Amino acid sequence: MKKLLVMAAMVLSSVGAFAQYSAGDITIQPKVGLNVSTIGDADWKAGFAVGAELQYQLTDKVGLAGGLLYSMQGNKSKDDDEKWNPGYLNIPLTVNYYVVNGLALKAGVQPGFLIAKDKNDDAKKFDLSIPVGASYEYQNFVFDARYNIGVTKVADHGDGYNNVIQITVGYKFKL
Repeated sequence: MKKLLVMAAMVLSSVGAFAQYSAGDITIQPKVGLNVSTIGDADWKAGFAVGAELQYQLTDKVGLAGGLLYSMQGNKSKDDDEKWNPGYLNIPLTVNYYVVNGLALKAGVQPGFLIAKDKNDDAKKFDLSIPVGASYEYQNFVFDARYNIGVTKVADHGDGYNNVIQITVGYKFKL
């Protein structure tokens, strides 16, 4: 069994074409995915994210990306299973460092704007988070996993910050 797995990995690695980008290349990546979010010490809840990211390749190893994503965030109440489902328009700005061909580590800043409230009239309209994560590119498909660490409070009362685990898949096109 072990030999079979090693052989399969070798075949896949030789067949797969990884996107190789050079300094000056610009790409766009439509994406869709799943969020798991919470605020403060409330329970986590699932939501979705959809949007696109544009990347400028500074060097063979470093790219700068900016995106526009609709993100359903919020939380689930511990007491009564009631959910809060705010919608945010997030603008992730990240530096992507390619450790090896296809694998990038990323970090940056993400301003967000509350565009769809759900039962919380005192929620702030602006949210700021720090996205950290990694992505893997295979034949122009991009699998991305991030943790968005909330920096600003969601509302004036309480100590709640948006904390979001986001997993997306996209397809990268060179412009």
